[in-house]
Amino acid sequence: MSSLTVYIAPLLVFGLVVFVHELGHFVAAKLCGVYAPVFSLGWGRRILGWKRGETDYRVSLIPLGGYVRMASRDDDALAGIEGGDADRGSLQDAPEKPSNVPGSLWDPQGMAPFGPKAVPADRWVESKSTSARVFILAAGVIMNILLTMTVTSGIYYKYGNPYLPAVIDSVVAGAPAAAAGLAAGDRIVAINGEAVRGWDEVLVRVSPVTSGTVTIDVQRGAERLQRVITPQVADAQDPVTGAAKKVGRVGIMVRDSVVREPVSMAQAVSNGTRATWGMARNVVTVLGGLVSGEVSAKNLGGPIQIARTSVQAAKNGAETLWSLIAFLSLNIAILNLVPIPVLDGGQILLVLAERLKGGSFSMRTREAFARVGVLSVLALILLVTFNDLRSVFTR
Repeated sequence: MSSLTVYIAPLLVFGLVVFVHELGHFVAAKLCGVYAPVFSLGWGRRILGWKRGETDYRVSLIPLGGYVRMASRDDDALAGIEGGDADRGSLQDAPEKPSNVPGSLWDPQGMAPFGPKAVPADRWVESKSTSARVFILAAGVIMNILLTMTVTSGIYYKYGNPYLPAVIDSVVAGAPAAAAGLAAGDRIVAINGEAVRGWDEVLVRVSPVTSGTVTIDVQRGAERLQRVITPQVADAQDPVTGAAKKVGRVGIMVRDSVVREPVSMAQAVSNGTRATWGMARNVVTVLGGLVSGEVSAKNLGGPIQIARTSVQAAKNGAETLWSLIAFLSLNIAILNLVPIPVLDGGQILLVLAERLKGGSFSMRTREAFARVGVLSVLALILLVTFNDLRSVFTR
């Protein structure tokens, strides 16, 4: 990739993930008949954009996140929470153009905040059914998951299905494999009677064996050999959570020669779907580990870490960069489902709670709910920023 592309990679990566997320909310709102006057990439003052129909599509000053402003019964109280000056102001009647609305956005026949007409109550988000509101809130997450599946499937289709053949490169002297007579060049073809071809399959079957034996079949030229081996117990770290654990090791090193197997479009989609759910399980495992204390909060990274990783991924090539986009998109999806106020999961929880209550919560209750969410998110931002800075200055 060009040097320019490499160094704007953080904006490209984060921008695409956020755009797809907010596009989900926006399309769902439109489908449900909710008035959405602003679709913004970034926060703060409007930098540039264009108005089409009843929506202002814009890029805003602070390139972190984005939002879709939707008509709400609380616009008088909540206007200005999202975006910049052009957002501030009621969605009720405005006979004259507000001073903070650019002339290019003003439509004498349009609805507030970019026109004199009040927004009808039936276009408020609160006027929609519970299922419609949940759909609007969940649509961003759904789009991020679809982005991950699409990108991952595309990677499989373009670059093939990569695997590391289970061919022994070397045997550690004195290790169980050496004692069993395994040698460099042997191809492992089965573990405990189950066929294997890739090194990852060997690890999955041998690592959990911390007591007892494993039966390993190898192909040596035209000869097939079977050996019963007792693995040694070794200390290791869980690749997902980083937690310490015990694993079985037999003392063999694999030949580092990745093979890429071409796949059909159908197989690529199947592989991409499986890979997406595998990543999702890992993210959920890490979140669970953070709650239980098995995973240290020191492992969390923020915008600085994402930027550094994006630059390095761009240097490594398109495949690595797209893989990062898929991974980040899925992380954004799952994190948004955490039931913290102001995140999608917290908003869905509030909508469902109102349904169970049989009515809306008071403005004071919703403000308190929002404050808890804002403080939680700010605490998380401070934590990951501290981790980022520590990683920069302790390299």
